[in-house]
Amino acid sequence: MSLTLRMAMLIGILFGILYVIVSIFMKAMGVTSFYMYVVFAFVIMFIQYFIGPKIVEMTMRIRYIKKQDYPWLYDMVADLSHRAKIPMPKIGISAMAVPNAFAFGRSLADGRVCVTSAIMQLLDRDELKAVIGHEISHLKNRDVLFITFLSVIPLILYRLFFHLMFFGSFSRRREGGAYTVLLALAAFIFYFITNLLVLYASRIREYFADRGSIALGNSPSALATALYKLVYGAARVPKEKLREMEGLKAFFLNDVSKARTEIRDLAQLDLDRSGTIDPDELRVLRSKEIKLATGDKLMEILSTHPNMLKRIKHLSQCGRGIH
Repeated sequence: MSLTLRMAMLIGILFGILYVIVSIFMKAMGVTSFYMYVVFAFVIMFIQYFIGPKIVEMTMRIRYIKKQDYPWLYDMVADLSHRAKIPMPKIGISAMAVPNAFAFGRSLADGRVCVTSAIMQLLDRDELKAVIGHEISHLKNRDVLFITFLSVIPLILYRLFFHLMFFGSFSRRREGGAYTVLLALAAFIFYFITNLLVLYASRIREYFADRGSIALGNSPSALATALYKLVYGAARVPKEKLREMEGLKAFFLNDVSKARTEIRDLAQLDLDRSGTIDPDELRVLRSKEIKLATGDKLMEILSTHPNMLKRIKHLSQCGRGIH
């Protein structure tokens, strides 16, 4: 099933859940003004859509470059965007301390692909090309826009919970408070469930972007090695600097806050201790079964990114072809 169809189905499911819940709750509470919160949530979403790129630019300290600044990087992005059949995105260099890359923009015509200075020092050209192919695939898939639409659903449900808990005074006097509290708890439970669905959608898009990079001609081992090195690079960044990036990690290629845990898991894949994951090591991984501990499974459910062992296992299977 295509990414677009999966995301569209998730949007339909989430908006269906939202409509039913809000309708039932508002009818039960005899409240009509709450629909203003729905309007408010969509206003926030559209503001985010229009000014979001500018906020990202300032937060990530991005400097856009021209071809004469980095000819090899410009040609790399141009080649990949041509293969992906999308408009040439703007190219930016971020001053963030962590080695990584990210893509954002309002549309294909407004696409931006950015790399940090640190990633260009850490990866070789093939590995960096595989990373940029991943980011180009995010733009091609338009998944940033989908995630923006999906994220508004938990926001509305949280506002419903907040409204019932702190502004349901009329119903508290009429029903003694219990009815209002039960509805508020139900709203919070549905907020939690829909937020998990949004996180699931975020993890799906990472798998599809990985596969998209391979479809653009990059080797699975180059992307696997890049991910391995990015985890290693993030693990070396001081914890206080990583905490500053907590709200930004959904943009990155990997969850930088989990790097210290992931580096221990990934080291077992590097059988020859070369610092890379070569095609032979990927073939060995392909035949292995990945078993996650209960704690790792729970961490993945609450994460914007897939478990890294599972993700590289998926790359090992991409070596047989895109399917």
